[in-house]
Amino acid sequence: MNEQRVPFSVALLSGGIAGLTVDVSLFPIDTIKTRLQSREGFVKCGGFRGIYRGLGAASLGSVPGAAVFFCTYELTKSIGAAHLSTKYDPLVQMAGASVGEILACFVRVPVEVVKQRAQATRQRSFSILRATLQTEGVRGVYRGYLSTVLREVPFSFLQFPLWEFLKRSWSTHQGGPVDAWQSGICGAVSGGTAAAITNPLDVVKTRIILASQNSETAKGNVRFALVEVFRQEGFRGLFAGVLPRVMWISIGGAIFLGAYEKVKITLMSGGL
Repeated sequence: MNEQRVPFSVALLSGGIAGLTVDVSLFPIDTIKTRLQSREGFVKCGGFRGIYRGLGAASLGSVPGAAVFFCTYELTKSIGAAHLSTKYDPLVQMAGASVGEILACFVRVPVEVVKQRAQATRQRSFSILRATLQTEGVRGVYRGYLSTVLREVPFSFLQFPLWEFLKRSWSTHQGGPVDAWQSGICGAVSGGTAAAITNPLDVVKTRIILASQNSETAKGNVRFALVEVFRQEGFRGLFAGVLPRVMWISIGGAIFLGAYEKVKITLMSGGL
C-alpha cells in the first residue's frame, strides 16, 4: 500500500462530517425506501407525507457511526501496509470494512430502530425510543443488530475494495492522485453496485425492525425472515425498494466518500 497513512484524528473528523452530510441530505429518499419495504406498504406508512420524520435520530447517530467506521478502516489499512505486501490490499480493505461495520453498528442500530419506526409511523423519535425501552428494554433498541451487520458487512465487503480499485485505476490513468470529486464518482459506482446485490438483506433488516414485538420475524432470525419474504412475495419482495436504495446509495456514496476524501485531503494538507 503506497497511500499516506491517515492519522486517527483525521479519520475521526472526516468520517463524522461525511456521515452527517450524507444522512441529512438524502434522508427523504431513505424514508421512501423504508416505506416501500414495510409490510404495511408505502401508502399506509404515510406515502410522501412526513418524509423527514426520524431525521433527529439519524443526525445524532451519523457522526459517531461514520467516525467509528473510518477510524477502524484506516487503522486496519495502516496495519496492513506495515506488515503485508500490496497484493493483499483487497483482503485488508475487506477486513477493515467488515470490522468497521461490526463496531459502527453498535451505534447505528439503535438509531436505525428509532429512525425506521418514525419513518413508518406518525410518532416522534423520542416517543419511540421511550416506548421501545419501556416495552422491550435495551434488547429492543438493538433488535435487528444481527440482520443489520449481515447487510452492512457484505455491502462494505463489496463497496470498499471496489472503491479503492476504481480510485487506483483512475489515479494510474491520469498519473496522479484522484481529487475528492473523482473519489465521489468512484463511491457512487461502487456503492450502487453493492446496494443492488445486497438489497434482499436490506429488506430483511427492515422487516425485522418493523415487525410486531411478539411475532416470529421480530425474533431476528434472518434466514426465517428471508424465506418468509420470498415465500409470500417472491423475488419482487426481496428486491422491494431496490431503485430508491440504489439511487440513494449511489448519490450517497458520491457525497459520503467525496466529502470524506475532501475533508481528509484538507486536514492532511493543513488547510484547516
